Amino acid sequence: MELLRVVFKQYRWPFLGVMALSLLSAVLGIGLIAFINLKLIETTQASLIVLPEFLGLLLLLMAVTLGSQLALTILGHHFIYRLRGQFIKRILDTDIERIEQIGNAQLLASLGSDIRNITLAFVRLPELVQGIILTIGCAGYLAWLSPEMLLVTVIWLVITIFGGFKLVSHVYRHLAKVRDAEDKLQTDYQKVIEGRKELALNRERARHLFDEIYRKDAEEYRHHIIRADTFHLSAVNWSNIMMLGAIGLVFFMANGMGWSNTEVAATYSLTLLFLRTPMLQAVGALPTLLSAQVAFGKLKSLKLAEYNEAFTPAVAAKRWQTLELRDLVFSYEGKAEGADFGVGPLNLTITRGELVFLIGGNGSGKSTMAMLLTGLYQPRSGQILLDGVPVTAENAEQYRQIFSAVFTDFHLFGQLIGPQGGQPDPQVVEDWLQRLKMKEKLQFSGNEVTNLQLSQGQRKRVALLLAAAEGRDFLLLDEWAADQDPQFRRTFYRELLPQLRDMGKTVLAISHDDHYFEHADRLLEMRTGKLTELHGQARIDASRDAVAQIGSH
Repeated sequence: MELLRVVFKQYRWPFLGVMALSLLSAVLGIGLIAFINLKLIETTQASLIVLPEFLGLLLLLMAVTLGSQLALTILGHHFIYRLRGQFIKRILDTDIERIEQIGNAQLLASLGSDIRNITLAFVRLPELVQGIILTIGCAGYLAWLSPEMLLVTVIWLVITIFGGFKLVSHVYRHLAKVRDAEDKLQTDYQKVIEGRKELALNRERARHLFDEIYRKDAEEYRHHIIRADTFHLSAVNWSNIMMLGAIGLVFFMANGMGWSNTEVAATYSLTLLFLRTPMLQAVGALPTLLSAQVAFGKLKSLKLAEYNEAFTPAVAAKRWQTLELRDLVFSYEGKAEGADFGVGPLNLTITRGELVFLIGGNGSGKSTMAMLLTGLYQPRSGQILLDGVPVTAENAEQYRQIFSAVFTDFHLFGQLIGPQGGQPDPQVVEDWLQRLKMKEKLQFSGNEVTNLQLSQGQRKRVALLLAAAEGRDFLLLDEWAADQDPQFRRTFYRELLPQLRDMGKTVLAISHDDHYFEHADRLLEMRTGKLTELHGQARIDASRDAVAQIGSH
């Protein structure tokens, strides 16, 4: 199993130590059976000194067995802690484009179901290890008692194990389908929660989502989980009954066929009874281990970035002067080449301190260009140059440090962070609280905003506050003013943006507010993935009525 191989690779010596403890536990268990056979079954007059020895062996077996199981469980939880941390770090290091291809639902399902299933597997792993080691050890002891009886017993147990594994293979197949169904259900849950307002308004849409989509996915999950549980229970009962049959077979071989005496048959039966529980636990642990293997395969299939423990140290951004997009082309992976699915070639030079507006219709490529400009998307061809130096995979993270952004689908963090991840400048925070008219609206605990249950317009103001506190040179604002009231929208265009420019900031504002285009140093337009700069009469026309201008093309 690949999962165990990974554990062994990362925790080789602790794992070997745990295996040694498990082996010692098995040896003590077999030794206890031998002690019972020699001192309590074969001896007709057991002295009182035998009882303390017997109790001592029992206590020692209990301590070693508990120690080996706890050691393996603790090792498992350390592995899960490490696996979860690596998974989160790999998400943080993976390209935004790949994260968008995977989708939130699948990532959340992996963080929830997959990590949980792997955790449960490690809780049950001691049972499997104990069962395997005890089975091997007991087989050696039984061979010493009677090789002939062992041969028949082994054939019986092989049939038992083979039948159990055939049943468990069906468990594995259905658990894989259960995991796929969980992804679908996670998507359904997301639709119900995120679309709650629309569903409340349109009950027919709600009914369709529930009856035609959710119920279908839930029935698929129910079908496969019932099949998995059915085969699992069948495997457990098969093993249970066959082990009882093995005991009857032993006495038949000893008494009916004369292969041994009653004392050896009793010891055989006692050993099989002792082995019965670990074997059943091992069979019972297999489905959780198989689920973990499915989950581990799901994590691998996401194709996230390779794990790198360290974060790149924050450094002061370069005091750049010009930023150039040269023949930049981008198309979405899996889509046919064409204007509907990509942008470019884009050519643009931005000088430090400029206030640039970007306009264009829906689907024209404005947001895609913003993702390319900030280094969040990697172009298929062409390059970005900062002061003439190309931005490559090696320096892309440093390049991104010149940007702060408020996207249309922004996530609002409450923590204020200053330049290079340090403390924010209190004066900068105070000034922007006043400019954004949020001084009386927000509550703080240190540098953290504690009341984020705000209107969308106010949330955008907080996002701009956080961006300003970062102290970066280039500010990208994607339809920032769309959720502001008319009065504050005017304040934004006539006061805040010029103030940012006067502070030496470079601003690219994506906007449809044609009444304020005159305040921009430059006006760019995206149309079907192509970028042009508007001058003269074209700019005047756009400033008069952006909607009509865009719609006429």
